[in-house]
Amino acid sequence: MAPAPHGASGVALTAQYVGAAAVWGASFLFIKVAVGGLSPAQVVLGRLLCGALVLALIMVVTRRRWPRGLRVWGHLAAIGAVMCVIPFLLFSWAAQYLPAGLSSIYNATTPIATMLVALAILPSERLTRVKMLGLFIAAAGVVLVAAPWSARVTDTGSETFLWAQLACLGGTTCYGIGFVYTRRFARDHDYDAITISASQIGAGAILILLLTPSIGTGTVTLSPEIVASVVVLGGVGTGLAYIWYTNVINAWGATVASTVTYLTPIGGVILGVLILGETIHWNEIVGGTIVIIAILIGQGHPQTRRRTKTPVLTKQTA
Repeated sequence: MAPAPHGASGVALTAQYVGAAAVWGASFLFIKVAVGGLSPAQVVLGRLLCGALVLALIMVVTRRRWPRGLRVWGHLAAIGAVMCVIPFLLFSWAAQYLPAGLSSIYNATTPIATMLVALAILPSERLTRVKMLGLFIAAAGVVLVAAPWSARVTDTGSETFLWAQLACLGGTTCYGIGFVYTRRFARDHDYDAITISASQIGAGAILILLLTPSIGTGTVTLSPEIVASVVVLGGVGTGLAYIWYTNVINAWGATVASTVTYLTPIGGVILGVLILGETIHWNEIVGGTIVIIAILIGQGHPQTRRRTKTPVLTKQTA
């Protein structure tokens, strides 16, 4: 992680970075509990509505103005779809078949996905030998986590277990696209973190609300644990944490900011074992560690790159 600016702002940014990591590490536990009584789309609907409500209240209390213009809202809707609706649906669906700890490990591949997206769509990004080495090592780590040779079988079969893992990788790819998009949008428009987060989450909430009649059907079974999981997941994880994280993106850049996923697997695995009684396998720990090492190799020296002419991404929830 690049060093934070000196002074109180640097301390605040570091606190927000760590806070987002803690909340998002626990989010996989909340998702796992929530899908016990709700469909994936219903979980995402509740999550985004709670997040949008918290952020809208903050907008009102702080007397901020909402963005204006169809073009701006088109960008915000796209960010909301790529950063919220699609990956949230993928991770919620996967949570029906994967342990929470395993999902959190896959979430750690987000910086690698961000690097690949940046290499694909940003002209200033080039595939150096160091980045190529990082990508190869990361691929090996992902294969080790997936352990296709083990033919691991769940109640729904090994094929579904494989598709659930691929869904997690699809979610991290969406995050990679969203991080590049958000960084460029924030540079081109004069909106602060709260306004961008509130607008992004609000747009995502509207999108999933429109989709729910088609994809959100199913029996609803509520319990105090399920309700609390959705409320915390939305109000804190999708509300407050997005403000913290957008602040970090704007200050440090998306490449450095997405390293928050180094920390989320730790919380996700520990909570899954202690609260849900999950079993963590050796290959998941070793593979996750290899992925993080690959990220460090592929990133090289982010603070050096930030001095270049165009501070863009080179490589972050559920």
